[in-house]
Amino acid sequence: MDNMMTHTIGDPSEIATPGWLSWLTRSKKPALLWNAARIWLGVMWIQAGVSKLWGAESASFMHHNGAGVLGFATHAYSVPGVSAYTWWASFLHSFVAPNSSWIGVLVSVGEFAIGIALGFLTPLAALGSLALLFTYSMSGTAGVTAFYTLFAVVILATWRTSGWIGIDGVMHGYIQHHRSHPTPTTAQGTPAVRPSPHMA
Repeated sequence: MDNMMTHTIGDPSEIATPGWLSWLTRSKKPALLWNAARIWLGVMWIQAGVSKLWGAESASFMHHNGAGVLGFATHAYSVPGVSAYTWWASFLHSFVAPNSSWIGVLVSVGEFAIGIALGFLTPLAALGSLALLFTYSMSGTAGVTAFYTLFAVVILATWRTSGWIGIDGVMHGYIQHHRSHPTPTTAQGTPAVRPSPHMA
């Protein structure tokens, strides 16, 4: 059946990437823009996390049984039209609201961690951004959510270059260097000692 489908609609793994898309996602020139977007989004997440962990919002998220999360969830499921789906409103009512204390801590730490991770775990941090932003948008939060989501999608789509200038780039450079210049080994499998220029 797999061969029949491949014969009918083709094999997606053999579809060539358009040149313009390859340039956007792999070229060093647009990489400067994607890196700027990644850094900006990381700073925004760090600011949001710091505000909840130690700043003006700390009392609502880290203390008082997560009053900020409780108020957010209560507004979303009790006001008609705020949450577009009844199943999500039920989730907020039955799970989020009763557990607002530890969820407030999780959200605070999560926002801060995502901001930090955008410096060295770009794809994973972009996915974390989208997951958190999904919960915000499903609960009726507008504001900068759509803008953050756009940035996270772009960063994830261009992950090869959006993390190029940073710790991600250093890590990938190290891996690429050692793949192209493997350490020579002896017949017993132990690393060979490279002679110094003075020994030649």
